[in-house]
This record gives sequence, structure tokens and C-alpha cells, in this order.
Amino acid sequence: MSISIRAVQALQPGSVLWDTNVRGFGVRRQRRDAFYVLKYRSNGKQRFLTIGRHGSPWTPETARREAQRLLGAVASGADPAAPSNVETLEAVIEAYLRQSITWQRPNSHMQIARYLRQHWAPLHGKPINEVQRKDVAAVLRGLEGQTAVCARMALSTMFNWAIREGYDLVANPVQGTNRPKGAAQRERVLSNDELAAVWRACGDDDFGRIVRLLMLTGQRRNEVGEMEWNEIVGDVWTIPASRTKNGRTHTIPLTSLALSLLPLAQLPVIRTGRIFTIGSWSRTKARLDAAVLLPRWTLHDLRRTCATGMADLGVLPHIVEAVLNHVSGHKSGVAGIYNRARYADEVRDALERWSVHVAALVE
Repeated sequence: MSISIRAVQALQPGSVLWDTNVRGFGVRRQRRDAFYVLKYRSNGKQRFLTIGRHGSPWTPETARREAQRLLGAVASGADPAAPSNVETLEAVIEAYLRQSITWQRPNSHMQIARYLRQHWAPLHGKPINEVQRKDVAAVLRGLEGQTAVCARMALSTMFNWAIREGYDLVANPVQGTNRPKGAAQRERVLSNDELAAVWRACGDDDFGRIVRLLMLTGQRRNEVGEMEWNEIVGDVWTIPASRTKNGRTHTIPLTSLALSLLPLAQLPVIRTGRIFTIGSWSRTKARLDAAVLLPRWTLHDLRRTCATGMADLGVLPHIVEAVLNHVSGHKSGVAGIYNRARYADEVRDALERWSVHVAALVE
């Protein structure tokens, strides 16, 4: 069919639609945005080129005209996506590291740089738009345990950054690769199936609500377990500095799914005191373990799973840090106060996207 605005709007994430009027012209939707692309052959080799993101100035008509212009250049012997015109993976990695040092903690930045420079060296010479999922998977097969987990996460985050920076990429080639196994227990990240199993095993009691809120918000166990009614105003939860690990007040927007877990029907006229009552964490966790039957896991794994899941959804690292209330160089002092206010919308969007993802898993 001919690509139209209505067709673009109806396109599901991960789907691609090819135009019937201009051969090789298509549109592909990632998790949120749709991108117009062109597929063609040059010197016997198939090429993919991203024309641009749907929205001004790119509409089906303007993108179709650009596709026709590019195909005309191809017919004349030119290759719009020739490697000489595209930066290598190594060059983009270095550009990412130069920028990410401004928001990553020094130790984190050093480790990420090591993973990107050392473990992904076999792909450094490839043009960034030619790195494919099979290339990433091949490198991952040569890594083990926690090294593979961290290397995969570092590369995925870098590609998400590159896409948002406007590099000529149709999709993140890390997405869809198998998650490495054998990670250290303290670095456990629950799979989608495991996350859904835990959600479904939670009872309709205070402990079950706490566990589900841990999944949705990414906050610490005691921060959620000791939540008080006076900390909730509308759909915003403010954790006072006295209850946070770093001693900084932290504000978290609550999605509709998160709000539904608060026992609103049981509210007293005057909202005071703690929302939840928990006797023994170990005994209640043991009952949940008996119901869900997962390999050894902890409640803190839900915080790490939330952070990893948001990163996989394309949330930028400094926004993930803002959600988790991590303090790094770019969030200190007066600048930190300004940044927290500036990131409020991004944090809300990140948590909403994660909530929608979790809801889809447990439906």
C-alpha cells in the first residue's frame, strides 16, 4: 500500500511498511517514533538508509520525494550510504564517551569506557549503520558472565544515545539479542517472564503492593515500605531527605498503575502515618518465593531490573539516574537543583513508558 499519515500512525512498534509506489521506500516504527527508510542495492550490496523521523519536515510525501531523489543518485552510480560518508562504530563510541563523562559517575564512566573500547573492538572498524544484530550476538558469544551483561548494556545504551543524536540508524542492533547468562548474583536482572511471574504471585496485601511498587518505581525497599500518606500529593510522591540513602529529597511521579496499588478505599479522613504495615520482611519474602519458584533473587533486583528495562526502552542514562536518585557530577550543587527540575518531565515519561511495558507483560 502507499504510505500515508494514517498508515504511519497505525504502525505497531517493531513493524515496517513498504511503499507500493516507490520501490525500497518504507517506514519503520521503533518503540515510540517512526522513521522513513530507504532500501536499495549498490555494487551488488544491499544498503539501508534512514531518511528521517516522522514529523516536520518529514511526512510521507516529503520522505517519498527524498527517496526518489536518492534512488536517482543511486541510478547515476552514487551510494548515499557509502562507508566513507559514515562514521565507524569506534568514532561514535568516542563521541559518546566525550559527552557521557558529563553525566556519568567517574567510576561508572571508566568501566563503561573499558567495555566499549575493549570488548567491542572487533566491531570498531564497521560503519555504525552496518553493525547488525548478528554481529553483536557473535561478540557476546565470546564473552562470559557479568562481563557479557555489562558489555551488552553499555553498547545498547550507546546506540540509544546515537539514535537520539541523529546518527543514520534504523534501530538499535543490540535489542533482540539474547541476554547473557551467568551474571553474578548481586547483578541479577529479572527477565520479562520472571518479572511477570513475580507480579502475578503478589498477594492482595501490603507486601504484594510494596513489591509491585518496587517494580514500577525502581526505589529502595525501605523507601517504599515506609512510605507515608503525607508524602503523597496528587500523583507525586516526595521522599524526604531523612529517608533517602544519599540524604537528598527525591520526587517520583506515580503512574496510574502505581496509584492503583495504594489502598485508597481504606483511607482515613485524615491521612497520617505509614501507608503499609509489614511484620517480617524475611517471612513475607519467603512466602512469595514459595509462590513464584524463581532462582535466587532479592527485592533489590527489582530496582536493577527497572533501571535496565528503562535503558532497553531507550531512556537516557542520566534520566535513569534521576529516577533512581543517584547522585553524579552533573547533579551536585545548585546545578543539581536546576537539573532535577529540568528532568521532571523526562522522569515522568520514563516511568510511564516502563509502567506501560510492565502492564503489557502481566495482562
